[in-house]
Amino acid sequence: MNGDEQLLRGRVYGRDHDDPDPGPLPHHTYAALMGGPLDGLLLDITGWRAEEVGDGAALPTELGQFPGGRSVYEPRPGEPRAPGPGVSCRYYYCGDTR
Repeated sequence: MNGDEQLLRGRVYGRDHDDPDPGPLPHHTYAALMGGPLDGLLLDITGWRAEEVGDGAALPTELGQFPGGRSVYEPRPGEPRAPGPGVSCRYYYCGDTR
């Protein structure tokens, strides 16, 4: 695991790496990002409608194939989602886009 990957582990996407507590917040719902440049991060999906959660996300990142581009993550069809706070589902890396 390189230094960038170590900084990302257990952190919520979008929170600063130098935040004293960049981890998940109680009463929030998260998708765990699997694979790709954002592997190990949690994406806060609190308040997202079911259809939005089912669509996945294209997340801006400097760590992907195209600096300044987006890494695309999607749920796998039929994979269960847990209700309520905590990690509700997993999003899997599909590739990068500009």
